[in-house]
Amino acid sequence: MSYPPHILETRSRMLQAVRDFFFGNSYIEVETPVRISAPALEEHIDAEPSGDRYLRTSPELDMKCLVGQGLRRIFQIGPCFRKGERGRLHNPEFTMLEWYRADAGYLDVLEETRSLLLSVANRTLGRSWFERAGVKVEIAKPWDIRTVEAVYLDHAGWNPLLEFDPDRFDLDMAGKIEPAMSKDRPSVLMDYPVQAAALARCRPGPPPVAERWEVYAGGVELANAFGELTDPVEQRRRFEFCAAARRTARKDVYPLDERFLAALAGGFPQCSGVALGVDRLVMLLTGSSSIDEVRAFCT
Repeated sequence: MSYPPHILETRSRMLQAVRDFFFGNSYIEVETPVRISAPALEEHIDAEPSGDRYLRTSPELDMKCLVGQGLRRIFQIGPCFRKGERGRLHNPEFTMLEWYRADAGYLDVLEETRSLLLSVANRTLGRSWFERAGVKVEIAKPWDIRTVEAVYLDHAGWNPLLEFDPDRFDLDMAGKIEPAMSKDRPSVLMDYPVQAAALARCRPGPPPVAERWEVYAGGVELANAFGELTDPVEQRRRFEFCAAARRTARKDVYPLDERFLAALAGGFPQCSGVALGVDRLVMLLTGSSSIDEVRAFCT
């Protein structure tokens, strides 16, 4: 497939702007293994086998091990892999930007994400907005921030915090919630049901909520963040619950990452982390309609 040169040129400028933002905010760039023995256990994310190991679905667990060793602000840009994910917004191999900040809450990294996107747009495009489906999306406007509870009550007529149904939750997210999001600015959904955030810290209720948010821009899910769970006993329980669910669904069940659980048990600091899809951000900044248009090679 032939690519317009300006797409890859824009991608390069964008990546430089991302790195400059983090270096300017006292982060260090790290690299963690791409082939790993224990992918994070999540019910609906499948890892691609690689010999006797797996290609990582995310660098999350290894990066949090580095936080546990004393690194306070870290980021990474690199390849990730998810088996069977293919579509306009998905590719089995994709590029992830992920960062972790110790002694920060999930609202702190939300404001940091806003600053990042504003800085990257200005550096890459020379302006604070991009156009999507004929609509000007202005990053500098106040973002539309709403709780999961509020938007589901308003647009789907039920409260998933009180009566969680995973299939109904996903169906309504795609069919009712995402289409109702703001078109002229980024939107944020926050405070998820605890069942929808396996690695997030939870606040007691009633009802309890997970410290998780997601950013959408131009109709595209762009970034996902947690106030990170740091309780090793609770994290082990959640991994084991997920392993049982995968076993019931006849999916591969990955080993528990005992190194990560030991890092949590060793006195892990409170922290928050964000994962952002690099390919999707390039799509937004270039007006592209598919991930295939913004990667030099697609699998």
